[in-house]
Amino acid sequence: MLSFTLLSAAAVQAADKSTSTIIRDYTDIVAPADQQAYETGVKNFNQCLHQHGFKFTWKAWVHETGNTYAYSYVSDPVPWESFDAMDTAGKACDATLRSAVNPHLKSETSAFVEMMPEWSHMPKNSDPASALIEVTFFKLKPGHENAEAFMAAAKKIAAAAEKSNWAVNYMIGRVREGDEGAPDFILVEPAKSWAELGKEPDPTVWKMVENVYGKESGQAIRKSVNDALQSVSSHVDSYSAELTYTAGK
Repeated sequence: MLSFTLLSAAAVQAADKSTSTIIRDYTDIVAPADQQAYETGVKNFNQCLHQHGFKFTWKAWVHETGNTYAYSYVSDPVPWESFDAMDTAGKACDATLRSAVNPHLKSETSAFVEMMPEWSHMPKNSDPASALIEVTFFKLKPGHENAEAFMAAAKKIAAAAEKSNWAVNYMIGRVREGDEGAPDFILVEPAKSWAELGKEPDPTVWKMVENVYGKESGQAIRKSVNDALQSVSSHVDSYSAELTYTAGK
């Protein structure tokens, strides 16, 4: 399954509401006995990218809950056409990837995610990359109506968060080109520490929505989301500076 360890606060601010802004995610599953060799291989691959002047940053995230032997690598948010240039530039290090990293993989999945700023609530000023992110997957029931209901509700919730200056920041993305097991939408909440991540919001999301729209309308929005959902799951990831590839300026 796709892991949306995709967004830091800095990445969110790069989204442009007037263009389609896309992130690509690769999630690797590694056997415990291969963990050290795998991480060494990733560092060797990153060194190769540096040597060839690769100009695209990939942030690395280590899964802290759920499958803790999973790693995700996330591109910066870019237009679709940037992935053509990315693929061409990365070919110089394909052999290193296959020899240093792939032998230590149990499996790998990949998908694209379209960032949806109008459904999200993030700070307007840039923020340092988050140490942690809480990632929530939403799988919807089949049918166009369920997708439409979820999207309409997400937009209303984001508008309420903006109007009320809600203290919680989050980003929603729509999964594109994922496999059969991939979620339809993903919500990411950044946190600077475990203490911040574990702190309950005050007000809660649904209380915040009711405060803006009134109790009856707030409950109707909540019901529309619940009725559209097939399943929900979540996990936490931590940022790995060691495994991140940062493009030179």
